[in-house]
Amino acid sequence: MNGINLEIPKGSILGIIGATGSGKSTFIDILMGLLHPVSGSLSVDDTIITETNKFGWQAELAHVPQSIFLIDSSIAENIALGVPKLDIDHDLVKKSAMQAQIHETILSWKDGYSSIVGERGVRISGGQRQRIGIARALYKKASVIIFDEATSALDSDTETSVMRSIINLNKEITIIIVAHRLTTLKDCSNIIELSEGKILRQGVYNEIIN
Repeated sequence: MNGINLEIPKGSILGIIGATGSGKSTFIDILMGLLHPVSGSLSVDDTIITETNKFGWQAELAHVPQSIFLIDSSIAENIALGVPKLDIDHDLVKKSAMQAQIHETILSWKDGYSSIVGERGVRISGGQRQRIGIARALYKKASVIIFDEATSALDSDTETSVMRSIINLNKEITIIIVAHRLTTLKDCSNIIELSEGKILRQGVYNEIIN
């Protein structure tokens, strides 16, 4: 990255586009504290993120990738991934699923939240898988959710539906969306286009397309 100076307000929706090799992945890795800037710094609420305090920052983050990892277990355990079965907050699981707009679908399955994912369990579509990923991020109570090419493998109708779920999330949550298609980012409060590690263009959707 080179010469990037960017402020991301709390509760805003930042869209990021750019060709392969433009620096999108590096930008996200720096933002998540996985890479430390060679020069300059990453600051959160005026606190510079360092190797010492980065774990506190990472605890506030949730990452939703293009391919959502599901374990061969119940839907509830997949949403509360990493939480021991007996410690799962089932009310929070349902609340997270409602926000991700997957709750009604889960209830339509024979065993509801106890439905097992796997060869003999429920068949999950790409859009449903992404919504489970969103619910997982919400269960974590993350204050920042990063959608990293999370909808690029979906058909346009499913992508539109999933994006609606994302845009309608809690307004206190800061959302960062990395996407291939500019149209995916039309509801973002700010969009940056990266090229060779620099910000090539910045603005709202109408400004970018013009």
